Amino acid sequence: MKLRSYFLKTAIFATGISGIVSEFILSTLASYFIGDTIVQWTIVLSVMLFTMGIGSQLSRYIKGNVLQTFLLIEFGLSVLICISPLVVYSIAGYTQYIHIVVYGLSALIGLCIGFEIPLVTRLNEEFEDINTNVSSVLSWDYVGSLVGGLAFAFWGLPHLGIKNTAFLFGLLNFLAATLLLLSYWKEQKQNKSWILGIGVLVVFILGFGFLKSDQIMLYGEQNRYKDKIVFVKESKYQKIVITTWLDSYWLYINGNLQLSTIDEFLYHEPMIHPIMQISKERKDILIIGGGDGFNVKELLKYDDVESITIVDLDPEMTSIGKGYLPVVLANDSSLHNARVRVLNEDGFVYVQNTKDFYDVIIVDLPDAKGVDLNKLYTREFYAMAHLHLRPNGHIITQAGSPYYATRAYECINKTMKSSGFETLKLHNQIPSMGEWGWILGSKRFTVEEMTHLLHDPDFPKVNTRWLNLESVDMMLSFGKPLADTSEIKINTINDPVLYRYQLNANWDLY
Repeated sequence: MKLRSYFLKTAIFATGISGIVSEFILSTLASYFIGDTIVQWTIVLSVMLFTMGIGSQLSRYIKGNVLQTFLLIEFGLSVLICISPLVVYSIAGYTQYIHIVVYGLSALIGLCIGFEIPLVTRLNEEFEDINTNVSSVLSWDYVGSLVGGLAFAFWGLPHLGIKNTAFLFGLLNFLAATLLLLSYWKEQKQNKSWILGIGVLVVFILGFGFLKSDQIMLYGEQNRYKDKIVFVKESKYQKIVITTWLDSYWLYINGNLQLSTIDEFLYHEPMIHPIMQISKERKDILIIGGGDGFNVKELLKYDDVESITIVDLDPEMTSIGKGYLPVVLANDSSLHNARVRVLNEDGFVYVQNTKDFYDVIIVDLPDAKGVDLNKLYTREFYAMAHLHLRPNGHIITQAGSPYYATRAYECINKTMKSSGFETLKLHNQIPSMGEWGWILGSKRFTVEEMTHLLHDPDFPKVNTRWLNLESVDMMLSFGKPLADTSEIKINTINDPVLYRYQLNANWDLY
């Protein structure tokens, strides 16, 4: 009889594991499809915890057939957890209300988990007294949550991906329910065949879902993009998608376009050649982000560049830059050059800890639409970059669109100024992305001096596809801001205002 108590605790242990994993999976999916990581994780976890409380309250209305009710919920929970990524992916391409789907799944899973814990406690009453019973059941659930959380962070998401993680950990509930059913099999007088039939149905649903999961997810994913998907990778940091049309490729991170090989030079030439023009010393270059290798392609045109260090958090991104053939052909195999060193580290931590100094720092990261990236656009980060630049050093960062994210653009400019840089604004029209901008910061020159250097008759001194002397005035010319920037605040770690400006941008003009 004691063995049944262990099976009950094993079931609640499995629920603790799969429950926390499902929370993290849905939070990650919400971040991919909706954005604003902190907000989405907060909402998903809060919804799930709240509905767990509701489930606990509802469980008191179960007067009989406690074991059968528990088994049915375990089977249902197993299905919900396993298919939740498939549901989100298959629907995401058809509706702008995907948040309702994600939050709805969170609520259902939370309801089931909350329903189960009191039922297990009631079933375990015959084996342990009230004090031991409650504490042991809750302990097994909490330990399961610890195991599930660690497994998701260090094994599931990095190595299995969202879909396989969901199926693997969702299956734990089914296995635990099966063990419990077998342990009580002889004592079950009624509904044996009914419960067994439901178990077989669950096996069929999970088997069919797993076999067809790649097709279902690709079908749903494809509806979000106008061109054919040829590459999909879920890293533990982001979701990377590459699409193709004719001989061109588009790279997306979490659904946001990062570059297109058809016009990437209209982005990377303005980012690289103006700062190289005003940098009289440019032996050592640091790039934060830019793991696709296109900035490096432009930098390698300068013979006096001796070393280029790329610090990109995601090894999957630099693997694409090094090994995905269409990208390698487009970036001229730049990441294989002997002058290039690639480090997969957090850019903020690297700048904080490095003892190296640089002539030029290039920051090429996605827009700060969440607190995680926001720190790399803060006064603290620019102050550290200022320290690691040599006396004649310069920095440039992508700064989003000056027209469609006006407040965010001005926030970056104002924040960089507050860190001791004299700043110069640049922008260019990129057909695939719209009007885009950069902020160039100098430790040495004034705005007037930088502008004068960019009007050098020999600029640019290397071969380019588009950039020439005539383009300088266009890149330096701005009309009136399309949003009120009079109250723009400086972005800091303590007061991360930039990501809020990004989320409230005026993209409706695009």
